[in-house]
Amino acid sequence: MTNIVVIGMGYVGIPMAALLADVEGFQVTGIQRKSKRSGWKIDWLNSGKNPFEGDEPGLDDLIARVVKNNKFQVTHKYKICDEADYILIDVQTPVDDKKVPRYESLKEVSKKISKHMKKGVTIIIESTVAPGTTDNIVQPILEKGSGLKRGSDFFLVFSFERVMPGKLLEYITDFPRVIGGGCEEANEKAKFLYGKVVKKELQVTDTLTAELTKCIENTYRDVNIAFANEMALVTESFNRNIFEIIELINHRHDRMMHYPGSGVGGHCLTKDPWLLMYGLETYTPNKYTPKILPESRRLNDFMPEHVIELMESAIKEAGGIMDNLRIALFGVSYKANTDDTRNTPTERIISILKQRYHSHNIEYIAHDHYVKVKDYSATELTDDIKVAAKDSDILIFATNHKEYYDLDLEELKRIMKTPIIIDGRNIFKKQQVEEKGFIYRKVGEGTEKS
Repeated sequence: MTNIVVIGMGYVGIPMAALLADVEGFQVTGIQRKSKRSGWKIDWLNSGKNPFEGDEPGLDDLIARVVKNNKFQVTHKYKICDEADYILIDVQTPVDDKKVPRYESLKEVSKKISKHMKKGVTIIIESTVAPGTTDNIVQPILEKGSGLKRGSDFFLVFSFERVMPGKLLEYITDFPRVIGGGCEEANEKAKFLYGKVVKKELQVTDTLTAELTKCIENTYRDVNIAFANEMALVTESFNRNIFEIIELINHRHDRMMHYPGSGVGGHCLTKDPWLLMYGLETYTPNKYTPKILPESRRLNDFMPEHVIELMESAIKEAGGIMDNLRIALFGVSYKANTDDTRNTPTERIISILKQRYHSHNIEYIAHDHYVKVKDYSATELTDDIKVAAKDSDILIFATNHKEYYDLDLEELKRIMKTPIIIDGRNIFKKQQVEEKGFIYRKVGEGTEKS
């Protein structure tokens, strides 16, 4: 029997633990911090329930099956690591206000693991970290606390996750896996583990290259989204529609331009460029200063503010009165059809509005089918579209949940006080909405009649 411990029961740890637990000969234990915010997951998972509210194909049945078969359990006690053959670390590494990695969780977990390591154990970091972190932060903590040496007494690997809410299982099993161990034996042990669940190629490299690959992969996407967002602003100035232009560009088989929107959210793209820059500054002698990366981050962070600029333009058209407004925000998760609110643009929109118009009498309400009230505190939240829209002056669509594409616009207009729609995700067609009597603004489309 191969004993596996997965530390961190979140969007990475849960699907990985469940997939491994479904393998014959594997016994998996998850470790979750017993806190007021997330400690409930222990009992929830141990009863065979999926804690995620969004659409996650296959995950409900998988968790129920491995728990029923006594192949997976969750605890808060690290003593279970004493007999572990593999320990996977899946804890978050956010950045602070100065864009410096916050390694508290990673360091704490590493220290606890170091007291419960048997000889020959393989420890795999799946969380995204700044390049250089595995060798310079995690390895010394493990060696000091255990008295063991990497490469001879234990093995340490960086093998990053590529999960995406809404496709958690698919992105683990159907994407290639990069493995960055410190020696050949470490790589072979990691290949044995991932080979049981990953259907695609297992790509072996060194630890630092693997860390760089993860950060650069997400930074590449962030930069491309920033380009799309900037072209949306450019196209608005020309009074044209960026989505039509993207369609024309992408008609070429060798082009795939990204789409703009109300902002970039989630745990990865909002921090990984900063992790890359931090590693560059901390662990390289030349200390090259990136140019495109920070500007792309700032541009993407600006998009929620641009949504508010569009709202202000619409209000001006409607008469320019900022008092006694009711603003409804549709979609508080950062990604469509999921319950993931990490770094959601909606929260940034609400924060800017409350700060900018704190002296005005403005009421805020948010709507989401997937995010539960207990998990959201930015403003009042409902899962009823009519409750959110009733007597509202402005509807801001910040997330493109599938339910929003088939809304009855006539019904919305009837129950609203002022018919204004701000579209941050290309949900509606301008002509269709304006024909229904709405004042309409969309990220990436001009306001004048062309």
